[in-house]
Amino acid sequence: MNRRQFLACSAASILFPTTGWTTAPLRLKAGPVTVRILPEDDRPTSMLGFNESTPGPELRVRQGDRLSVSFENGTGEASTIHWHGIHLDNAMDGVPDLTQAAVRPGGTFRYAFDVPHAGTYWYHAHHRSWEQVARGLYGPLIVEERDPPTVDRDITVVLDDWRLERNGALHESFGNRHDFSHAGRMGNVARALFSGATVRHGDRVRLRLINAATARMFAVRIGGGTGKVVAHDGMPLAEPSLLGDLLLAPAQRTDVILDVTGPVSFALRTREGLYGLGAIAVEGSNPAPTAGAVVSLPAPRTPAPDRRTATRLRLPCRAAPWADVTEAMIYGPSTTAPACPMRRGGGSRAARRPASPCAMTPPSRTASTCMAITSTNCAKTVRSAITATRRWSIRAGAATSSVYSTIPANGSCTATPSRTKRPG
Repeated sequence: MNRRQFLACSAASILFPTTGWTTAPLRLKAGPVTVRILPEDDRPTSMLGFNESTPGPELRVRQGDRLSVSFENGTGEASTIHWHGIHLDNAMDGVPDLTQAAVRPGGTFRYAFDVPHAGTYWYHAHHRSWEQVARGLYGPLIVEERDPPTVDRDITVVLDDWRLERNGALHESFGNRHDFSHAGRMGNVARALFSGATVRHGDRVRLRLINAATARMFAVRIGGGTGKVVAHDGMPLAEPSLLGDLLLAPAQRTDVILDVTGPVSFALRTREGLYGLGAIAVEGSNPAPTAGAVVSLPAPRTPAPDRRTATRLRLPCRAAPWADVTEAMIYGPSTTAPACPMRRGGGSRAARRPASPCAMTPPSRTASTCMAITSTNCAKTVRSAITATRRWSIRAGAATSSVYSTIPANGSCTATPSRTKRPG
């Protein structure tokens, strides 16, 4: 890398639109956009974006609210939206050919889900994501706490890199074998993109960093103030930690609360030294700066399951790879739910999958579905019928994962089973 390839802090800040708090249905239309990544004397770059912008508009909702988004696909190829880090119904997860059919060009899909946990999240394309995300199909999703910390400004900082030709065009080398077999698609230009351009001297600012790059690890140094790290990946720290150099892997997020003493700069640490990603300018002074220590964010409200009222399913999983799955539970009122029969056989492929199709008579006329529950250990899978929308947990040794089911209204259990949702 050289200084021409990484833009200096003196380049103009790139801002993206914000929506403010909303519970009303939103519209996100994916399509071609033209943006200026390189300085003014260079050509603009043709990319993809949402609502004529990349990053797409910042969506802000309050913890516990319901988000409803109408997705319109104007990209000319299939796509979906994945809501990264959000705990939500499996059918809303946006994984093409797994939790939903890919939205064809010109098609639409409505996403609607509750947001139970506050924090910094983001949304992005999930069809050929190594290309569509690299072309710009992503945006921030901010879930505000019901009791947020006292700050003067709340600014989202999206970190990204792009592989550009000398004329400013994206290098059309997406999905090549060299990238797949090495460290992924690394860009030759990197920037920090901001939801706000200015702060005041003495402001206490919440900075929400999101690494939207598909492969680059961002080793970031923040200048222009002193502060604390208060959250990683949407989850508050039990105790804020002193701000130092940060390291964000692709898709990771970090929340920082900073007391501003000068222009808030963001620099990438490389073997050749520090290279500026961008800066938030200082305009004026805060006449009444916030005093006191930075305190922890509110702990996430994650109720523990009530094992006394849970239905316990005993699964006859003797054939690999389910042999060490110890239990599965439905959290909710007791109900009867027969397990799908397993095919037997000494380690053959037939022994490693349930009988197909997973069709059985529901124990009642209530809504039911077949669901695949996958543990976090060795991708062990079990299918069974359930009789309501409930939270499931499956345990294999020390590994545990939870899923939320989406139940068809017709009460039948003949549809292709959906699969597990894990955050991210």
